[in-house]
Amino acid sequence: MSIIKSRVDARTDAFARNAQHNEALLAKLRSRHTTVLQGGGPKLVERHHARNKMLARERIDLLLDPQSSFLELSPLAAWGMYGNAVPSAGIVTGIGLIAGTPCMVIANDATVKGGSFFAETVKKHVRAQDIAEQHKLPVIYLVDCGGAYLPEQDKVFPDKDHFGNTFYRQCQMSAAGIPQIAAVFGGCTAGGAYIPALSDETVMVRGQARIHLGGPQIVKAAINEIVDGETLGGAEMHVRTSGVADYLAENEAQALARVRDIVSKLNRDRPMHGAIKAPQAPRYDINELSGILPPNLKEPYDVREVIARMVDDSDFQEFKPEFGATLVCGTAHWCGYPVGILANNGVLFSDAAVKGAHFIELCNQRNIPLLFLQNITGFMVGTEAERGGIARHSAKLVYAMATARVPRLTVIIGGSFGAGNYGMCGRGFDPRFLFAWPNSQIATMSADIATTVLTDLRRSSLKSPASDEEIAEIERATREQFTEQSDPFYATARLWDDGIIEPTETREVIGMCLALAAAEAPTLGASPVYRM
Repeated sequence: MSIIKSRVDARTDAFARNAQHNEALLAKLRSRHTTVLQGGGPKLVERHHARNKMLARERIDLLLDPQSSFLELSPLAAWGMYGNAVPSAGIVTGIGLIAGTPCMVIANDATVKGGSFFAETVKKHVRAQDIAEQHKLPVIYLVDCGGAYLPEQDKVFPDKDHFGNTFYRQCQMSAAGIPQIAAVFGGCTAGGAYIPALSDETVMVRGQARIHLGGPQIVKAAINEIVDGETLGGAEMHVRTSGVADYLAENEAQALARVRDIVSKLNRDRPMHGAIKAPQAPRYDINELSGILPPNLKEPYDVREVIARMVDDSDFQEFKPEFGATLVCGTAHWCGYPVGILANNGVLFSDAAVKGAHFIELCNQRNIPLLFLQNITGFMVGTEAERGGIARHSAKLVYAMATARVPRLTVIIGGSFGAGNYGMCGRGFDPRFLFAWPNSQIATMSADIATTVLTDLRRSSLKSPASDEEIAEIERATREQFTEQSDPFYATARLWDDGIIEPTETREVIGMCLALAAAEAPTLGASPVYRM
């Protein structure tokens, strides 16, 4: 009874039009991923290799277990910013298996401004540490770092979540028993020196790794001492004299092998909790998603068609299927792991909000992680909705979601507007992971609504009457602003998500996230279910 029956007909013209539109979006995404994979560009990559140094992603490939997957986070961070001169924000972060242990890897890309930290670099680094702390993942720092990018120092150095906060988090995780391991492949100058210095164990590569709080230029300026970089902070000195580092490697491959050895001896057990089953493929082809998703976010479709192509055996136990129809809720297994899904099927009315809150409480009681599939214009507005208590009922959903004790995951599969973003566990509510699809949009409201609101406000203002030309300019500027700022690449560049993923990748990506959540012990003392 709980198997979803698909009603998609892949032979229709509408399916073909949808597929053509979405394939174009995927082509754009893949093209931009290809661009950032080139790091700082061919010349800098060539110079990097000429120094017998690997690229950041090459180091990660050698570090991880053979043929294991790597969930790279925010690869398009800083896209379109700084003239696109800081691809991936100059740092590669992600989760992969090392000696059978899931680890967070944070790797500087020295082909991008010498591995220096921009504001987005810091934000990406901190985000990776947050995820590691939440899931108790050992953190592996592959260090090739020039410290803070000095022209941007006011956006990198002094504030709470700036560069210094990365070291605070490193200390807190180490104190909590979460291993911090560093391998140094190049320069670690100024603040960058604290990454290996604060690590539990540190490996340095002979002849190319350096650690110093002040480089030769700073030493000369500060105390008029002339010294070369190797003497000041080279690998041999730090391993044999200062004791800052613990292991000396002859080359990068040996350093990475040493890191793997360290991880293999961490003595970390990760038992799995919950009703985990052998994974079963969905009954329907996941590639059909491109033909299901309409080009226009205003065009409705049944979100169950998405769920049917994601969950194991397309088996979905829907909760309250006859009530609150614009929010689809239910439990399933996803790559073998139990999950509670909340998916938008239209604007959120009061009944849908109450239903969602009730369902979240059930998942809390049963220790089932929550997955929010966002495609939401917001909560219903208007006189009837307000008289029906939409503010009170929507607050119930927001409250239940915000206080949920189980892990929460979010994927933006369409629009994410206004308070709907809040009720469906947007970034501000700290989901464990938040990913977006290439067709997604996120903003306070759509460009059409924003244009109407601002032009109406100008017409009704107490200033002098607005001319047709002024209204036209407000409309143009507003539409341009909201169209640009709701674009998924604009959002991912600023790390409002953990990356844009292809719809067909979603099953595996969320499966990995659920596997991390399953390693946590169940919440004890869960409260009983109330019907709000």
